[in-house]
Amino acid sequence: MEQATARHAGAESPDGDDRPAALRLSGLHKAFGANTAVDHVDLVVPQGSFFGLVGPNGAGKTTSLSMAVGLLRPDEGTSRVFGVDVWSDPVGAKALLGVLPDGLSMPERLTGRELLTYIGQLRGIEAGVLAGRVQELLDVMELGGAERTLVVDYSTGMRKKIGLATALLHGPRLLVLDEPFEAVDPVSAAALKAILNGFVAGGGSVVLSSHVMPLVEQLCDTVAIMAGGRVVAAGPLAEVRGDTTLEQTFVRLVRGDEHTRKGLSWLAS
Repeated sequence: MEQATARHAGAESPDGDDRPAALRLSGLHKAFGANTAVDHVDLVVPQGSFFGLVGPNGAGKTTSLSMAVGLLRPDEGTSRVFGVDVWSDPVGAKALLGVLPDGLSMPERLTGRELLTYIGQLRGIEAGVLAGRVQELLDVMELGGAERTLVVDYSTGMRKKIGLATALLHGPRLLVLDEPFEAVDPVSAAALKAILNGFVAGGGSVVLSSHVMPLVEQLCDTVAIMAGGRVVAAGPLAEVRGDTTLEQTFVRLVRGDEHTRKGLSWLAS
């Protein structure tokens, strides 16, 4: 299974589709001193897919995505968004991208409306178009009731939603989201899932990084598993997980049979 899925990761797209991939990483490599964080990663995200990138803490997911979207320069390799190189044509690539990094920093002394308006002005969106998009995003994200609340006073769920709103504001074709559901309450999570499913249904592509396997199984049609800075399996969800759950496959690939642990001796009856 791992060999088959690894071959799929290098394909342009499934079913012989010759369109450029939504995201293609080729030989992406990053080291911090003697520590190799990402080890020559090759990965393809087909157009129209809801792609899950999973791995344990320290697997290289965040570093890979940071290089993929232009937030961190790789030591080697390339990242292309719909065929546009992120590093040789950053303006062209980033116009196609919406990014929600883990731990996103935002101007916090603005309200949600002010923040979205400010971001839209930076992107050069025409004033009349921008006002309509800001209102629609606030309504869809259910943030209209916090009209006078500063971002600094937002809950975690509200921060995730306003962060996703900033990523969607300019009408991207690809969303890259790093742990968008972390510490989010069930009500906010349900709203985020509906928005993302609607985005994919409308022709968009999503890359979702998470270590919550049931969430990835619920949302994603294609997945890649990272461990030790490398992709150890990638492909359609059903192909990668096989006859077990994604969590069981993930544990086996990452830890092998060593995942069976003894309990704590002083808690044993």
